[in-house]
Amino acid sequence: MTSFRENQTSRHPFKLRRSVLTVPAINRRALDKVAALDCDAVIFDLEDSVAPEKKAEARANLLDFLANTDLDHRECIIRVNPADSAFFQDDMDAVFACRPEALLLPKVEDPDAVQSVADLIGESGAAESLRVWAMIETPRGVVNAAAIAASGRTAGSRLDAFVVGLNDLRKATGVPATPGRTYLVPWLMQAVLAARAYGLDVIDSVSNDFNDREAFASECHQGRAMGFDGKMLIHPAQIDAANAAFGPSMTEIDEARLVVSAFARPDNAGLNVINLDGRMVERLHLDEAECLLAKLKVIQDRKVNPT
Repeated sequence: MTSFRENQTSRHPFKLRRSVLTVPAINRRALDKVAALDCDAVIFDLEDSVAPEKKAEARANLLDFLANTDLDHRECIIRVNPADSAFFQDDMDAVFACRPEALLLPKVEDPDAVQSVADLIGESGAAESLRVWAMIETPRGVVNAAAIAASGRTAGSRLDAFVVGLNDLRKATGVPATPGRTYLVPWLMQAVLAARAYGLDVIDSVSNDFNDREAFASECHQGRAMGFDGKMLIHPAQIDAANAAFGPSMTEIDEARLVVSAFARPDNAGLNVINLDGRMVERLHLDEAECLLAKLKVIQDRKVNPT
């Protein structure tokens, strides 16, 4: 069973990130549909999905949309163009004006890339709540994933999450897009391990064929089994499957409630290890159970009070 462990001493406060939908900022029709979708987070894209001659229009679209739209529970992230591009400064100005929860920096290959953006944010006077997400999508990014993640624990870093990008990684390495992602799994696991070592969330890569629902669901369950927190999506049709795969199952919920109840018994007060129906259960399992149930409560609250 994949853990939902939450340790506040080593990890940022959790947010539900099962389904992270990417929406081209140039597509006004797609933008207007966002507020009715059951995704946990939205990445508004100013980078790959926007042609160079359309960048200014996309920024204007996004500024207008976010100024007039309540995203409710949906976490707002803006993917900017690379820091060495001609569009980066204008993108950052749009970020400061829109005040999202995070910006997503593409093609991150070393810790300096994260720190430079964090410094720029700090100099702007933006709120501490503005976080940085890093796309790990190049060979150098994968090789340096641990060092990049470690930078999230330096003062003022703001690094909160990794997003793995396999399309660019496949292009750079020549590894084909085969079912099961067989030859890509070691790199995916490397990103997960680096993120977990330094308390970051980590989001699985997009699946390009949104018409193949069965294959997508299988890939979601694979990502969950590898330890990802959620999946980056390219189409609203993928939201339900991602929410199901990365959300707690009934078996996990029942187990979590059993663990919490067992540790709450007076005879187990103060114990770090208990016997639960012939199994050794540690207090770390209580931490996992409490985190899972906290996430369940968030999901249930949204169903009771939908947007």
